[in-house]
Amino acid sequence: MKVGIIGCGLIGKKRAAALAKHDRLVAVADSVPERATALAAEFGAVARDARVVLGDAEIEAVVIATTHDHLAGLALQAIESGKHVLLEKPGARRPAELTPLVAAAARRGVSVHVGFNHRFHPALQKAKQLISAGELGELFFIRGRYGHGGRLGYDREWRAQPEISGGGELLDQGAHLIDLAGWFFDEPFEKVHGAIATYYWQMVVEDNAFLTLQTPRGRTAQLHVTWTEWKNMFSLEVTGRNAKLHIEGLGGSYGTERLAFYQMRPELGPPDTTIWEYPGADRSWHAEWAHFQAQIAAKQVSGAPGLESTQAVLSVVERVYEQNDVSWYASRQGTQS
Repeated sequence: MKVGIIGCGLIGKKRAAALAKHDRLVAVADSVPERATALAAEFGAVARDARVVLGDAEIEAVVIATTHDHLAGLALQAIESGKHVLLEKPGARRPAELTPLVAAAARRGVSVHVGFNHRFHPALQKAKQLISAGELGELFFIRGRYGHGGRLGYDREWRAQPEISGGGELLDQGAHLIDLAGWFFDEPFEKVHGAIATYYWQMVVEDNAFLTLQTPRGRTAQLHVTWTEWKNMFSLEVTGRNAKLHIEGLGGSYGTERLAFYQMRPELGPPDTTIWEYPGADRSWHAEWAHFQAQIAAKQVSGAPGLESTQAVLSVVERVYEQNDVSWYASRQGTQS
């Protein structure tokens, strides 16, 4: 395919490197022209205005990797132009911002994939396979922790500005954990309870969020996401009647990616343990692009993760912000740039 990218920051660069092994990057755009020029030069593309990229009939697919306030609006324009879209997570600031995209994608018959790349880490893929094969038996609960410590000036970046970001750490890394928990349970969250706090960073949005989510069958997820984790950390545990899984690390500063499978014995006691480790570079971006390609080839309008599952994630975020009576969230509810 001929592909365009709108948004040439860190994530845009990762997407460019992943798709370049499969398809042809022909045009890029960014609100900072120098970023677009640099990315274009690296991958043999052309730096253009976003409107030109969206209007180019030869471009078959577009990656939207901008700040959150522009994600849904640009994706809708791409869909209406008949292009397949890889929309970076969280897809929007509010679930309502995605509603027009659902209808437009169905009408235009294009594939829209939302970039929850964590699903495509090998440890998480293996965990999903074990769960789907029934190796854990009936699922009971999930515990998840995910965090980093930010960097100097983090409280002055766009993520600290709710009109741009739509929220703080709950929407940032929290969206990943909510998505993974829903993916493993394979059912929606009916009961949502959450607390948010701003402990360290001088910002109006939260730097920590604590969630308890429950499905109609009583499966429970307890999740904590934080921008005050001074050693980057990812930990996700899934417990069932017969076994437990523990995924740790995402590579890089989060440590080697690792999956532990603890299988109960009939007499209980210490479990039988199997460990898989996945050292080296982050493979999720390449795996996710291959999945997007397959989705397009199969003519799937709503793949996984897609717009509907992303709306479910954003609905959990919205309920937590409403429970905590966050004034900046209520005052901008349903807005879209």
